[in-house]
Amino acid sequence: MSRTNPPRHRRGRRPALYAGALVSAVALTAGTLSLASADEGPVTFERVDNPYQGAGVYVNPDWSANAEASGGSAVADQPTGVWLDRIAAITGGSAGNSTGLEEHLQRAVEQANGEPYVFQMVTYNLPGRDCSALASNGELGPDEIDRYKTEFIDPIAEIVGEYATANPNLRIVNIVEIDSLPNLITNTGSAETATDECNEMLDNGNYQEGVSYNVGTLGEYENVYNYLDAGHWGWLGWDTNFQPAADLFNEVINTAPSSPDKVAGIAVNVANYGSLEEPNFSIDETIGGTPVRQSEWIDWNQYTNNTDFGLDFAAAVDGNHGLIIDTSRNGWGPELPGPGPETSVDEYVNEGRVDQRIHTGNWCNQSGAGLGERPQAAPASGIDAYAWIKPPGESDGSSEEIPNDEGKGFDRMCDPTYEGNPLNQNHMSGALGGAPLSGHWFEAQFQELMENAYPPL
Repeated sequence: MSRTNPPRHRRGRRPALYAGALVSAVALTAGTLSLASADEGPVTFERVDNPYQGAGVYVNPDWSANAEASGGSAVADQPTGVWLDRIAAITGGSAGNSTGLEEHLQRAVEQANGEPYVFQMVTYNLPGRDCSALASNGELGPDEIDRYKTEFIDPIAEIVGEYATANPNLRIVNIVEIDSLPNLITNTGSAETATDECNEMLDNGNYQEGVSYNVGTLGEYENVYNYLDAGHWGWLGWDTNFQPAADLFNEVINTAPSSPDKVAGIAVNVANYGSLEEPNFSIDETIGGTPVRQSEWIDWNQYTNNTDFGLDFAAAVDGNHGLIIDTSRNGWGPELPGPGPETSVDEYVNEGRVDQRIHTGNWCNQSGAGLGERPQAAPASGIDAYAWIKPPGESDGSSEEIPNDEGKGFDRMCDPTYEGNPLNQNHMSGALGGAPLSGHWFEAQFQELMENAYPPL
């Protein structure tokens, strides 16, 4: 499909030719845009409160084939996110996808067959990306904000705009730059967890500028739904992190070209392992006179799970926003534990918790994890969807250094022998061995995810 003079349905702008027909009338009321065509009748773009409600979701054939080939026929038909993690991924696909964005969108239109349909993508290529880790470093240097705009976001917007305009039933969910803004809260300044790279990104403002440009540019289309990544409860859940993070998000959302109406919601636990709930204990309990908050696992956090954290964070961000929780790898089954003994607060929490990681700061290819809740729309009040944004079976990072041309470094948190750092309070990494580069297919992990799935397969 040619992209010469693509028809873009942008907010507040008159659209160009629609599907080869002369547009004779435009009406914009209450978030609904109707284009009356001389020979095709009216075409209506309606922005909905929850894009997942009443819609199918795109199944990526590339991921599905990997899952099927690895014995995952039971889940190969599940929808997963398409990651755009470098400029070349726009046309040639990423490590886990051989397919470029335009072909994915064409397939999505074919799968939709004229019905409401969600296409999930992750835009993930900020300058100085992932400043607190190495496994998922990106291709753009800290100061290359202009390249981010002109070579990454603008080409994505051109392709997305063509398909968004021509297919009013297509709802494009854009997960915006995971880990970026949370890093500016916890890994900057003089804190023990600060890095020089994160301090540089805080000083130059390119994370904020890039996220604003991403949201503002793609948010011009009524059927693009932007969700900002807010980490997880074990990252921003502390009193000292929560409000500063919400303030930063509000600052970015309200900086042009972004605006609150261009943000559909918040995404949490993306590419992470934290549980939806911890049914065997609550944050306000006391065991033997010691608050659960004081346990080593909770460590004075004000949350125990991603549901409570995510709903509260979404409410703290300007606008009326929904929540996506990534449940691709937070199952920790096949059976859940019962309540822990009340002999001490640590035994009570550790033996009763669903999340079996060594520490909440562990994020790379976690041993013992399982597939979580299957993707579903509106599973609970305030939650737009449980979604598999991180495709299960795609590595978080290599367990040893692997030379590559993808800009990805080696992070010791992906090494199963690593004894930790201040980010995880010097605990073992909990990572699986034998892992390939981030985004590449990791069959051993996929097999373990299926074995430990909850609900079980």
